[in-house]
Amino acid sequence: MELQHKLKIALVVASFAALTILFTAGRRRKRRSVRTSCYLRDDQKPQYAFKCVLADNSYSQFKHLKLNPNKDLDVNSHPYESEILSLLENSKPEFDFISERTDLTLSDTYVWVETESQLEELLDVLNKETVFAVDTEQHSLRSFLGFTALIQISTPKEDYLVDTIALHDSMSLLRPIFANSRICKVFHGADNDILWLQRDFHIYVVNLFDTAKACEVLSKPQKSLAYLLETYCGVATNKMLQREDWRQRPLPADMVQYARTDAHYLLYIANCLLSELKQVNENTSTDDKFNFLLEASRRSNMTCLQLYSKETEGSPGESAASSISSRHLNSQGGSMLVSCKTQFQDHVRRLCAWRDLMARVHDENLRYVLSDQAIVALANQVSKNTGELYATIAQADLNVDLSSSLYLPSPSPVVCSHLDDIHCLLHDKSGDLDDIFLGILQNCIGSNGSCPLSIFNYALLVKYNLKMMTISKQSDRKNAKQISKKASRELFVQKFSCKSPVYHNCRIYANDGRLLCYCDRRKLEWYLRRELAELIADDPPAIKLLFEPKGRPEDEGNDFYIQSKKNICVGCGEGNHYLRYRIIPSCYRIHFPEHLKSHRSHDIVLLCVDCHEAAHAAAEKHKRELAAEFGIPLFVRRVVDTKEAFDMAEPSDSGTDVQEEGVSPLELRTAAMALLRHGPRMPSKRQEELMLIVMRYYGRREISEEDLEKALLVGMSPHEKRRLQKKKGLALKHSAQSVFPAAEHQNGGCNIDTSTVVNSSVDVKNHMNADSGSVSETCLPGGEVSFSDDGYAKTVQPKFNPKLSLLGHGPHGKLVVDHLLREYGEDGIRQFCQRWRQVFVAAIQPRFLPAGWDVNHSGKRDFGEFSLYNPIKKASLANE
Repeated sequence: MELQHKLKIALVVASFAALTILFTAGRRRKRRSVRTSCYLRDDQKPQYAFKCVLADNSYSQFKHLKLNPNKDLDVNSHPYESEILSLLENSKPEFDFISERTDLTLSDTYVWVETESQLEELLDVLNKETVFAVDTEQHSLRSFLGFTALIQISTPKEDYLVDTIALHDSMSLLRPIFANSRICKVFHGADNDILWLQRDFHIYVVNLFDTAKACEVLSKPQKSLAYLLETYCGVATNKMLQREDWRQRPLPADMVQYARTDAHYLLYIANCLLSELKQVNENTSTDDKFNFLLEASRRSNMTCLQLYSKETEGSPGESAASSISSRHLNSQGGSMLVSCKTQFQDHVRRLCAWRDLMARVHDENLRYVLSDQAIVALANQVSKNTGELYATIAQADLNVDLSSSLYLPSPSPVVCSHLDDIHCLLHDKSGDLDDIFLGILQNCIGSNGSCPLSIFNYALLVKYNLKMMTISKQSDRKNAKQISKKASRELFVQKFSCKSPVYHNCRIYANDGRLLCYCDRRKLEWYLRRELAELIADDPPAIKLLFEPKGRPEDEGNDFYIQSKKNICVGCGEGNHYLRYRIIPSCYRIHFPEHLKSHRSHDIVLLCVDCHEAAHAAAEKHKRELAAEFGIPLFVRRVVDTKEAFDMAEPSDSGTDVQEEGVSPLELRTAAMALLRHGPRMPSKRQEELMLIVMRYYGRREISEEDLEKALLVGMSPHEKRRLQKKKGLALKHSAQSVFPAAEHQNGGCNIDTSTVVNSSVDVKNHMNADSGSVSETCLPGGEVSFSDDGYAKTVQPKFNPKLSLLGHGPHGKLVVDHLLREYGEDGIRQFCQRWRQVFVAAIQPRFLPAGWDVNHSGKRDFGEFSLYNPIKKASLANE
């Protein structure tokens, strides 16, 4: 604490001294003086020696390796997908070649690989192996995307440390080895390593055994490498070294020791876990379909199918600006004035965009360029000059814990080199933001720019210019439309996207230690509140049930539920925003038997706005196909007031045919709404047209304002009515009885329908209650309905179903599900679900579906003793 206090005092003194110098210098020069030389001219970073980089700092998409350049493949297709899929289909994976190390001591000898000839020698060694262990060390503090600084490779006989900085442009030599399906590569927690190797070297891993995945399958209490090293090898490691600067050469002895340890013991640990997997398989009943070894292999190789992609945003720094603004405004508790709030958000957006651009130009980490707390400080109170700006940043960074900023200079060299740009950005409100940033970019790396041009930022300049030229040519025609579309999309994302992570990846274990499922915190708390489980881990939370659950997910073939899940779009991998999407539409699923739908999340996935739109369009198309296939229209064609229909059904001289009467529920609602709100002000011709629509519902009799109010609510569920009245602020004089109908009538205590649904395409009569606006249980042939000669119901005693609405696809969905259950039973429902999953896959072609997701997923489950959906439990609750 004393050391931190002294450091703070030293930083304050240094900051004010620098402030004095800058202020004095600022008085002697004009504001737009000649720019000083960039700090990078004296601070040459190791990555500037790279001759070729696959992922530069431009906004362009990352291009993956193409094994056949003449073949027209998707830019995001995996070059070794077929090889990996063949491994996934292998029902008997063989890992017996992982040899044990009897001597676990770490010797003093290892091979440092830093020349191309040494790399070729390593290649020859690995070609003779059937397995080797791999680990990587990354550097990200002084790089925008980060890069691999070291690769550790261990064979049963030797440890190799590959200097990937010196050999960056030659690392492709190892590509065939990592893609060789004959050789098993052992990693621990390979999810990031797989992506980093693709990003830096186009190296794709085929045939992987991930010890972290094996830990998951074995339900280990922890799956960190530090835990495994201590458990199986008795070795302790200092994980703080992982954050050290791995660019430095030569590496200190403690960092070399740490790097070797991570890979050296990995083969032995893998062999221990392999033995446990085999042992569990032997101890498991032959009737148990779950193969632990096969599952560990499958989860490992599923990781290999991941593809690296750059994070994309609508505009530079957009997600960071949104996060910083929301955090700060939430901390203010709504006390900030609207005008100040708008100005604050604009300043944050400008500063985040500038930080993003400068980080790309200088190949620096965003945190290194300008901290979040400094952005908040600058946006809250705009500095009058560059001196104040400097002091504001220094003070903001000084107020945070020194332990998180010890190695970050404040203000950073980037800020010190571009103080004028920041000052101009915050004060210049007249110029277009794109023009300002283009000017800043030209001043940095243009023809007479102050910053050195590099392999990382050259593409940024070229493609940014091209983008600006394209926009300027088309702006007259498309600018307004694009702005409107973008604003609409942003509003949609803000309003409807999930406001917090959907998957918490909490774990539930059975009392025998086997993993039952991943779930959210609320489900864990439900068990804990009822003392049905005990907490066994905190981060992430995990519980163990104190009773015997009904079955196991793997026993039921539902291993989807024992996989951790990422909060990203399953289609494209977008992580900044996402919405829940129901693969099987609710209009069908709501009518499924309880055991085929309750607590089943397999068919609820996360999609970004764009993928959601594509999936929804495909779903609507398939609904129309189902409507034609089953002869069940998507919408109720016509409704007519039952009382009037009965009157018209009586023989009369006029010969009026009731089939010609009626109107669609949506058309009826729209007409009634328009007449109630704007009737007196409408042109008389339009008023007559709308009145005729409503009169067709009431049998063409004269209608009153009360009839209009009742017609407005026809076909709506109680929930839809409440929402309508809340949204529109309607004060309906005669709607009290309509919204809350009497619970009983004289006819057997049931609600009597006063409206008939006319649907000529289906030989079924639906009935609804005009007062309640709810649809009764659909009356199929054989129900308690008697019909007259003309096919209209005379009497009906339906059940009240508050969930069904005539305004959507509810009646269609119920009729389809009832037909499937009647004709094919539950197998028909399962096949119906599979059709919907096939539609989804064909429309989205998802690349990020959770492991275990399957088109043929059964979805069936049994309910345990404590489940609210257990029939016995439900019956007891109903009787209470």
